[in-house]
Formats: sequence, structure tokens, C-alpha cells
Amino acid sequence: MSKPRSLSLAAYRVLSWGLRNGVAPQSNLPRPEGELLWVHVATPDRLRAVTDFCRRLSQVRAKLNFLLTAPPDEDLSNWPDSRFPLINLPQEQSGAAREFIDYWRPNMGLWVGGDLMPNIVTRADEQAIPLVLFDAQFSVTLCRNARWLPDITRVTFDCFRKILTPSAETARQIRRLGIQSGKVAESPPLRISPNPRPWPEDELIETTHTLAGRPVWLAAWVQDKEFISVLTAHRQALRMLHRLVLVLHVANEPEVTPLRRRLESMDLRCVNWNEGDMIEDTTQVVLTSDPENLGLWHRMAPVTFMGSSLERGAGGQDPSEAIALGSAIMFGPYVHRHQEFYSSLQQVNAAKEVKTATELGDAVVQLLAPDQAAGMALAGWQLLTEGAPQADALIEMVQDILDQRGADHAGT
Repeated sequence: MSKPRSLSLAAYRVLSWGLRNGVAPQSNLPRPEGELLWVHVATPDRLRAVTDFCRRLSQVRAKLNFLLTAPPDEDLSNWPDSRFPLINLPQEQSGAAREFIDYWRPNMGLWVGGDLMPNIVTRADEQAIPLVLFDAQFSVTLCRNARWLPDITRVTFDCFRKILTPSAETARQIRRLGIQSGKVAESPPLRISPNPRPWPEDELIETTHTLAGRPVWLAAWVQDKEFISVLTAHRQALRMLHRLVLVLHVANEPEVTPLRRRLESMDLRCVNWNEGDMIEDTTQVVLTSDPENLGLWHRMAPVTFMGSSLERGAGGQDPSEAIALGSAIMFGPYVHRHQEFYSSLQQVNAAKEVKTATELGDAVVQLLAPDQAAGMALAGWQLLTEGAPQADALIEMVQDILDQRGADHAGT
């Protein structure tokens, strides 16, 4: 039975009618054959977790296709890489929304985050496409000349079969709209599932023996503009921890050779792990640029500084692997690509922000105290894994909805 049409929605569509968005809804991608799950990602910091969720879902539903969308005006070149197709939604215009839904014909929609777009959401609902709202925010994007219309927010939220929000206050706001209480529930946001690649046991034992109990810290994904800050922090920490070793992972491999010359000019004794150099008792810096090696060094170093964050531009790196492998986290102020996750880590004292080389050096000494890093690492692990049961439940929900929709269509 179809829902009664809202007069506010009818008026909204008239007011939002206009020229079609300049970006074609298909973005030159063909609609794949078979089942298609459409996942809208409201902000770039959610993309890695959504991609991880889709990867896990594809493992249990191998023939399922995925389409990921971002808000209309987002520059996707600034978003993290995704192994699944990612395009912009059309603008909030009635004709463009209808064309998008008619072209892609998703079997189900999963909206992650806020900024709901009434035309897209209601068009999908009218086509009997089941919708689930995850990590819900009390946020609806209305076209400029229709913001005075009553009821649009309620109509939009009511299109979702299930609304899951990390905030009790948001859940109350949504229910106060008149949304059926049973539709709304609290659930932690999606996180990347901690599943680091195993490391050869013999190499772990050998490296542990080579380091011989020396204190170690790791600076990962360090950009050339950050080298001097990291090295200054290391020299500062060396005054307190004389046998301290810095493992410096260089974000761009061509920078390793000139960096080694700089280290020699600073009288810091270094080895290049990529070239098979052996760590000696006098080694103070270990250089590496291979991302694969981070699996070893996160295990070796109780403290990791996540680079690409002290200077503007790079936007930070995802700390999930470091946390999963038991390392406490330090980071700079410029982590906009993953701001929400870093803020959550800070709230549970699982990460420490540093803004200068001096602060970084002080933090290294502080966190390498026997109990400091372990407490932070445990807090980070608990935060990272808290959403795992909810992610499993969401996978099961998606499977059930797709199975039911397939059965309904088979019976017609």
C-alpha cells in the first residue's frame, strides 16, 4: 500500500524543479546487471569505513554490486580512494532526482550520515526501494526557495525503514517529528574492521632481538615538509631517552635518499630498512618508505605519530591499522580527512594532538613511560571494535531486506 502523498512534498517538488544538474546521473558508468546496493556517504571521513563495510558485505554476497554516492558539490579528488564506484548525486532538483533513481534502479539504499535530500529520498521510496539511514544526523538539505514548507523533514525521515543514530538526542529529535518510535534506534557509527595482515613470526622475533629492549617510536606517512619537525622532536626526546630509536616512514619514496643525507648532516646515525641495512646498537633512525613495512613497525613501536598532519595539505592518515596493532596515537592538527575519528579517539584519551616539534618531542617521552602508551592503546582498541557487532547486524539487515525484496519480485 502506497503512502498518502504529502501536499508539502508536492509543493516542494514544484519549487525545486529546474534545469537538470550539469553532471549526468550515470556519470558515464553503466548500471551493472543484477542486484545493486546504493550507499550514500555524506562526508569523506566516513568513506573508508563504508568501503570496508561494502567489502565485508561482498564477501558474504558475492554477486551484489555497489554504487557509492557523495553530495552534489563535493570534489571527489579530495576524497580517499574507494575500490567501489563513487559518483556525485545530482543537485536537489526534482527532475534530476527522478532521473538518477530511474537510471540506477537500486535494489536498496543505505544513507550514511546527514544532509538528507528530500527529492532523492522520496523518489526512491516511491519506487519501493527499501531505505535504511545509518549514523543518522538531524539534518535535511532543502532547496533555497522551499525552506518555509512544513512537514518536509518528517516526510523525508519517514521514507526510511530503519533509522540508526549514534546520539540519543538525535533519536529523540527524530521521534518528535512523529516518526514511529520502533523505526529509530541508537547504534555506534561504522568503523573500519580491525583485520591487520599477519606478520611472519620469525621476523618479529628477530627484530625484537635486534632492538634489544630499546625504546622505539614510529612516525608514519611523514611528508617532506614534516621531516624537520619529526627529527627535531627525536633529538629532543633523545636527551631523555638516550637509546631511543625513531622508525621514520617516508610518505614519498623518492624523498628517502635526500633525507638520509640530511640525517647524516644532523649527525643522526641511520639505516635504510628498504635496502636491507641492519639495525646496529648505535642506530638512531630507521628509514622506510614501503607501506607494507608498517605492519611490522606498528607491532614494534608502542607509540605512533600519524604524519601528513603537522602541515596543511595532506589532510591526515587513517590510524586504524596502528590502533589494531596496539600502538598509541599522536597526530597533528590537520586531519580533516578523518576528523571525526580522531575527535572520537581524543574523547576517550586514545590519541594525543601535537602542534609543534617541541610538543611532539615531549609527547614521545611522556607516552613511552611504561603504563602510558598501553592505556591509550587499549582505549583506542575498545573504540575501534565497539561498532563491530553493529556492523555485523547491519550486514544481516541488508541481506534480509535484499532477500525479501527478491522474493517479493519473484512472486509478482
